[in-house]
Amino acid sequence: MNMMTLWHISGWEFAALAFAALLVGFSKTAVSGANTVSLAVFAAILPARASTGILLPVLIAGDVLAVLTYRRHAHWPTLGRLFPAVAVGVAVGTLFLLWADDGIVRTSIGAILLLMAGVTLWRRRGEDGAAGQAPDTVTTRSGRLRARSYGVLGGFTTMVANAGGPVMSLYLLSAGFRKLGFLGTSAFFFLIVNVSKVPFSAGLGLIDGHSLLLDAALVPFVVPGALIGKWAVHRINQRLFEQLVIAATVVGGVQLLVG
Repeated sequence: MNMMTLWHISGWEFAALAFAALLVGFSKTAVSGANTVSLAVFAAILPARASTGILLPVLIAGDVLAVLTYRRHAHWPTLGRLFPAVAVGVAVGTLFLLWADDGIVRTSIGAILLLMAGVTLWRRRGEDGAAGQAPDTVTTRSGRLRARSYGVLGGFTTMVANAGGPVMSLYLLSAGFRKLGFLGTSAFFFLIVNVSKVPFSAGLGLIDGHSLLLDAALVPFVVPGALIGKWAVHRINQRLFEQLVIAATVVGGVQLLVG
């Protein structure tokens, strides 16, 4: 197979990439943050730098499916508050990449994810009823500060390693989003952010004809993952949903630290 020869990957390695693509679809329509496993798989099989450019179109395919599934549940005031802070985070991430090597990037993001998962668990000890609140808590002073903080970190992590999902998942949980509002808001957020990154990735040579050839073979696997996620999310209660999101964040953080 020309595509596999081009990237020097075996059949088993392609199967692992296909499973990672399926997991992207599942994470976009069910447990956001689970695709940190996909990030690790891509980085393990492909050259680390090239893997970010190959993964981006796969993520966008998942974002499109998530938007089509949950488009009626997005909370636009939250998105409006996040994007300016995300832009700052992307700028900081770009500067960070000018001097940091892969090891520093992975360690930094892993530490951030674990720290924020711990903060989220600590905050929720005294906020058992928070998940039932409407997400208009972002209009308070503390809510605005929280949105800015998570927005900067989300922009930073998505720029340096396509790893913004867990950060934004923790923010949306802390803001009191229910499942569908959580998924609808994150779907539009990441579709807009990931599409905006395409020109920069192409300019850096991370997306080209060779990478798109591999993407064309992997994107079809996103669809069944998204369908499985859509089926599963309605069978997961709110508390389990939140626990799975936090657990996926912790797993992703550990993978980045020890990988």
